Amino acid sequence: MASESLHEAVLMQEAVAGLRIHAGTTFIDATFGRGGHSALILESLGSQGRLLALDRDPDAIVAALKLRQQDHRLEVIHQRFSELGEITRNRGLFGGVDGILFDLGVSSPQLDDSTRGFSFLRDGPLDMRMDPGQGVSAAQWINTANEKAIADVIYRFGEERHSRRMARRIVLERAQREITTTGQLAEIIKQANPAWEKSKHPATRAFQGIRIFINSEFDELEKGLDQALDSLTIGGRLVVISFHSLEDRIVKKFIALQTTGDSYPRDLPVPQEMLIPRLRPIGKAIKASVGEVNRNPRARSATMRVAEKIA
Repeated sequence: MASESLHEAVLMQEAVAGLRIHAGTTFIDATFGRGGHSALILESLGSQGRLLALDRDPDAIVAALKLRQQDHRLEVIHQRFSELGEITRNRGLFGGVDGILFDLGVSSPQLDDSTRGFSFLRDGPLDMRMDPGQGVSAAQWINTANEKAIADVIYRFGEERHSRRMARRIVLERAQREITTTGQLAEIIKQANPAWEKSKHPATRAFQGIRIFINSEFDELEKGLDQALDSLTIGGRLVVISFHSLEDRIVKKFIALQTTGDSYPRDLPVPQEMLIPRLRPIGKAIKASVGEVNRNPRARSATMRVAEKIA
């Protein structure tokens, strides 16, 4: 495992307050990372409480197991949060969890470790997988996908308007030499980007889009939210921290749909009592304070939403 990077979990106090922790309850940290949120949850949990910590990143699991040695209320699980239903069923917790936290996106340790291939600022193997032991790496995909597929991924998940130019340049360059490092890819994209944004690396959006695609992050999130809702007890809290608009849009839409209840065609006369809403939002979206953003610039883009299960 690479050396540990300093990583400050975002909106820690706000997230734990949103979970509404009380003694003897059971919670899930669906994205352990380096354990900032989990440590604070354990402080609030009481001696009879229980915390399940999930992560698909093996480095995060190593960090979680160290915390487990100090606190046996913690159970460490190396699985995706899209498997929450299976995880809670296997432990007799399905429909009985008091709160579930998602802290989405990529963490500082993942970005800072050049061997993981997430960052365009540090040259290393072009991997980008949250779990390097599973699935196809970014290098494997970027060297075999057709031009349209590459452009579509960069546009859809990276919201990059120059995606076609970038994809065309990638295909031309890989015909001369296989693209195997983050530095190679970042330079190719930089050269293909005609409109650099102030204070933003020209490969930022493209790298984001490729990473999201490689890890199926949006599909994972949609499945994870569905299974989290089913895993919660009535009165249980769902807390989600997202870091860009596409993630937050998925979370906001999910909460809105579950707040409204079952979806029927607009022209079908359905009484309100038949809609059966399952969630109620708790307050408005929460952003990091100025003080937190000054301490941790990563918090600038964070948005936290909280909802409570009612059916």
